[in-house]
Amino acid sequence: MEEFKQQIKNLANRIQRVKDSIHTEEATKTSLIMPMLQMLGYDIFNPEELVPEFVADVGIKKGEKIDYAIMSENDPVILIEAKSVNEILTKHDSQLFRYFGTTKAKFAILTNGIEYNFFTDLEEQNKMDQKPFFTINMLDLKDIEILELAKFRKQDFDVVNVLTTASELKYTGEIKQYLSQQWEEPSEEFVKVVINEIYSGVKTKKVVENFRDLVKKSLNQYVNEKVNEKLQKALNSSTEATPDIKASIEIEKEKLSPTENTTQEEEIVTTEEEIEGYVIVKLILKEAIDPSRIFYRDNKSYLNVLLDDSIRRWICRLGFNSNQKYIQLNDAGRTTYKIDHVNDILTYKEELLAVARTFDFVANK
Repeated sequence: MEEFKQQIKNLANRIQRVKDSIHTEEATKTSLIMPMLQMLGYDIFNPEELVPEFVADVGIKKGEKIDYAIMSENDPVILIEAKSVNEILTKHDSQLFRYFGTTKAKFAILTNGIEYNFFTDLEEQNKMDQKPFFTINMLDLKDIEILELAKFRKQDFDVVNVLTTASELKYTGEIKQYLSQQWEEPSEEFVKVVINEIYSGVKTKKVVENFRDLVKKSLNQYVNEKVNEKLQKALNSSTEATPDIKASIEIEKEKLSPTENTTQEEEIVTTEEEIEGYVIVKLILKEAIDPSRIFYRDNKSYLNVLLDDSIRRWICRLGFNSNQKYIQLNDAGRTTYKIDHVNDILTYKEELLAVARTFDFVANK
């Protein structure tokens, strides 16, 4: 799974680099979509696995074609409609909708090479839902989405298994989208639900409006307090990784910007363990330095943790690429400590803070 995650992230970096050079649907297929299908394990040159221009007759219309069909035992199991990287996908739902009901396929994908929308027939059998049950954006990847995408790999694909999770994915996604909208701008109905438990007076329009900003502010404060609570628990722990540390790591990992690979960097793989180490260091340094000033750069031998993204102001190096793990501090003696587990970094909290404060003082002189 780690190898698949890295492959998808590498593809995402490549998409970021080349997307502005792609101007047609055919170029989108060749440069973005076909590589994705290959990473999912399908032989794109084998018509027993992937049929381009798959014929899907619709009513009296004969010879209707869809861009690709992933096959299993001579039957289509996934239909794929491709659009140009510059097109908005919602404009084309009806086209894929027509194709879906004419085949045995249980899944359909609408994509422009960046966004992939996955559909099935949760609401009415053999009729494609209007909304996707799962969406992944290659320019805004999250690890949990890569895990869901992995279910569509040739080696793992199981229709029953995916269908059992499709309903949960769909409604979880819609709930998150709704909460995101309320976070940005609480609706009148949402505010009424909240204040119904705390305000006994009549909920007039003016009352609701007066509470709207309070509800928005309360939501922000609550989430910030929960995040800070998790970060503090992570800093206070010095032994094995607790669920709170893991939660903090996931929060911080989603903030990391994917680095663009140069030819030399193609061979560099930033491992999950290195990311965990970086996050723990960043959490420690939070006491002395604004976290937005902490960066990392990876190379073949170790991962650098930097102040202000300057290689000349590296705070520590994490050597996790061999059996002998270590952390090296950029102090006067370039002190190196052997560690057995990534969480042992917490043992050197004071030493890390001392290095960071020294470099921060020099940087601000």
